[in-house]
Amino acid sequence: MSAEHAHPIPDRHGQNLFTTDAELPALLALYLPDDLRHHMQPHFERLGGLAGGLLDELAGTADRNPPVLKQRTRTGLDEQKVVKHPAYVEMERLALSEFGLAAISHRDDTLGWKGKMPPLVKYVLTYLFVQAEFGLCCPVSMTDSLTRTLKKFGSPELLAKHLPRLTSLDFDELAQGAMFMTEQAAGSDIAATATMAHQEADGGWRLTGDKWFCSNPDADFAMVLARADDGLPGMKGVSLFLLPRRLEDGSLNHYRIIRLKDKLGTRSMASGEIRLEGAVAYLVGEAGRGFVQMADMVNNSRLSNGVRAAGLMRRAVAEAEFIASERRAFGRTLDQMPLMQRQLDKLRLPAEQARTMVCQTALALARSDAAEPDAYALLRILTPLIKFRACRDARKVTGDAMEVRGGCGYIEEWSDARLVRDAHLGSIWEGTSNIVALDVIRAVKREGSLPVLRAHCAKLLGDAALAPGFAKALRDALDRAAALTETAAREGGDVLARQAASALYHCTSAIAMAWEAAHGGSAPRMRWAQLVLLHRVLPRDPLSPDAMPADWNAATGQSSTVPA
Repeated sequence: MSAEHAHPIPDRHGQNLFTTDAELPALLALYLPDDLRHHMQPHFERLGGLAGGLLDELAGTADRNPPVLKQRTRTGLDEQKVVKHPAYVEMERLALSEFGLAAISHRDDTLGWKGKMPPLVKYVLTYLFVQAEFGLCCPVSMTDSLTRTLKKFGSPELLAKHLPRLTSLDFDELAQGAMFMTEQAAGSDIAATATMAHQEADGGWRLTGDKWFCSNPDADFAMVLARADDGLPGMKGVSLFLLPRRLEDGSLNHYRIIRLKDKLGTRSMASGEIRLEGAVAYLVGEAGRGFVQMADMVNNSRLSNGVRAAGLMRRAVAEAEFIASERRAFGRTLDQMPLMQRQLDKLRLPAEQARTMVCQTALALARSDAAEPDAYALLRILTPLIKFRACRDARKVTGDAMEVRGGCGYIEEWSDARLVRDAHLGSIWEGTSNIVALDVIRAVKREGSLPVLRAHCAKLLGDAALAPGFAKALRDALDRAAALTETAAREGGDVLARQAASALYHCTSAIAMAWEAAHGGSAPRMRWAQLVLLHRVLPRDPLSPDAMPADWNAATGQSSTVPA
């Protein structure tokens, strides 16, 4: 075999997923304060190296060796335990202890930084981590979200008792969280919750009923929705409870894991069915307002879903780009072939849209937590937008990227098949696409989010100094997307919810990407913003060659190549 073809199958394993990502450092320069960004640089680099090497190996091993449920100890005691592979346990240690991904937003001293970290730091770390391991990021997110919800609504006594373990970085001490909400008949319809909560004479609560889909079922704590047996019917009778895995004396609480789920993806992480048999629990917040309080946890989890979808797409695209640059056929590398260049652009667009929306939503979260005017309304619409669209895009991007590797991509030795399997989770958990698209409309109706989003986009456009023709096209498209959304928000307009959510997502991401390109000097990013508008928003003739409008490039001079 000639030297040119000595290694015909390109293998990217061992590359640093942060340092080989040309766009990410430039984006962080726009979104993070310089001092924090410089402080975090070595941590980003270290995690990027782990994600491209050791962590990727651990993830593959854990995926092939899923957890199992043991019912008894070897001495015959009925003490259930979810047995996790050592590879998964080591990933838990890296995520929860070494990098503090679940506690970082709740501490003033993480990774050597004194003071609160903005949410974007956590999401960048998660974005890197998930490119190797997706399943564990679900318990990480739920632990973070449970802690946030407990801090917001829990009593001082509950906080004093349990917050230290939830925010600890000591792997032997720290607690993990979960969310037990779904029932057989009550998935997204929380008003149909059948799990009952009975208050005893001493004021304590006991829960009885079945929960149908519980990820991280052996978590130290779970947030649970249940209906007080003397409460109101419907949604107003549902309350939120904190359920500990173990009681004060160290014994297991009164609930059983009936079985673990055999899932398409996220195989490394256990999901199970729970039967509550008079389990001890603690009321969180105000009785009868369980869903309102749980919604904060759900929304935080939905944002995390969007971040994870963005990370999956980035890994898939980076693999495809590497293969195309290394694989030779017909005397050329694949990325020198015009049709492959076109296909790679089709993969890049949704991946870059998603990470732009991660940055924009993380900033909105920081502003909302700081109680800035209109920030909550902006967060309330950006969160379901990224959950809805990025999670759907990840399914296609991971599948199409697998094709670039060819036959090897279909083989479980490589990362592609795992990415495809895991990508399908995002559009299902924490609300299916229909539910989340309708939540976009709910944000428009209840929080008045649409004018706030339009004002935010107008500010970005005004600060970007774009070519006049392109700026006008973006403004006009956003106006039309907003008009469609207003129609969807009227009586009988629900059928347009998905169409309107996609339109707002594409317009918002294109405007934000153009702003990033203008301020960061990224010519590829400006071109991608143009392609998003041309390919994902505006009408086009499928029987005609694509062409970029000449006045869009008056200030950029970029190529007019467009993906079909």
